[in-house]
Amino acid sequence: MKKFLYIITLAFPLLANAQDFLVGPSVAYQSQAGNMLKVGGYYLQPLAGNAVGIKLEANANLAYFRDQFLVIPEGSFTFYPTFNNLIVPFVEGELTPYTATPKVGLSVASIVEFGFGYGFDIKTKQDLKPIEGFTFSLGFNIPLNAF
Repeated sequence: MKKFLYIITLAFPLLANAQDFLVGPSVAYQSQAGNMLKVGGYYLQPLAGNAVGIKLEANANLAYFRDQFLVIPEGSFTFYPTFNNLIVPFVEGELTPYTATPKVGLSVASIVEFGFGYGFDIKTKQDLKPIEGFTFSLGFNIPLNAF
């Protein structure tokens, strides 16, 4: 049994592949029923030999609507259909407790992103206007482990 574990331990580096990924903070401006500052973090994982990629993001949307300062949590999933160029398209889905927002856009080296879409109202918070309608955003992802 010890020999078997020893062989597996020695052979494991031959079977394992390095996994490249990016992780770091993100900051963005979004206009959707008002102006919002999005602050959070992201994890970007290339797949299929760096041909495509996915990004998971958790943000806090900071907004000032109707004399109220709001912090709205948000999660998003982004799919990059290609990583072969400097400028790549993406498809993104954002979800908050109040809005579901599908988006499409362009990313420059996965650092600068411009997206637009339409937000659908899920639930309207009392004393707050619905956060829905057309949206656009300009975001910056700061990779901490790029080099």
